[in-house]
Amino acid sequence: MTETKPRYKVTIRCSECGEKYILRGRPNSEGGYDTGFKRCVCGNETSFDIDVTPE
Repeated sequence: MTETKPRYKVTIRCSECGEKYILRGRPNSEGGYDTGFKRCVCGNETSFDIDVTPE
């Protein structure tokens, strides 16, 4: 049987335009969370406020 990692609610807010994204993610090997998020609609790829809570 495969072991599944717990899911987390990941809230990402862009520091440049203030856009807010609420996604689900799983922990990855680098210590972050895999959500599929790449960049904000304003083009920002680096400056975000991230909040993670268990689901």
